Amino acid sequence: MTNSVLTGISRRGLLSAFAATAVTAVPFSAHSFGILRGGGDIRRIKMRSGRTGESIDMVYWVEGKYIREALDEVSYFMRDWRSDSVIGIDRRTIDIMAASHNLLDTTEPYMMLSGYRSPKTNAMLRSKSRGVAKNSLHMKGQAADLRLSNRSTGQIAKAAKSCASGGVGRYSRSNFVHMDCGQVRSWGG
Repeated sequence: MTNSVLTGISRRGLLSAFAATAVTAVPFSAHSFGILRGGGDIRRIKMRSGRTGESIDMVYWVEGKYIREALDEVSYFMRDWRSDSVIGIDRRTIDIMAASHNLLDTTEPYMMLSGYRSPKTNAMLRSKSRGVAKNSLHMKGQAADLRLSNRSTGQIAKAAKSCASGGVGRYSRSNFVHMDCGQVRSWGG
């Protein structure tokens, strides 16, 4: 993907999305990450990156099934922009971000500040800030740092915490919220 704007879904995903409208009651998949109050029968992630200028508005889950091509595009979007390296972003992290966004009831896409970080990038950032963990979940594709201009860090953190599915760090002075699929915990203010 070298397009400056990542939009839409794959042909398969589009057909699945249309098929989903015909179903009136779809049971929640027992194999899906169980946090998704408000996740719905169709899950979508909307983000933009100030670093790359890219945007993504992607349906990545339909009727209990992840769309592989969509997950690949999300992983590419969340790549380490410094090294252009890509790792598969953990589905659980995407689910937490999407569910939190749904709970916030906004159409504004997240501004993604950090997704995947290569070990080299993480070490460089760690040398400049005490707030960067040595074994950061960003290096495993299991974390994201996000903000919304129309919601406070407190509101975003509250939505993420209500998912009770991973770590939530509130960085009010820097105006972002960290979400990850690690152990349930919270920090910051």
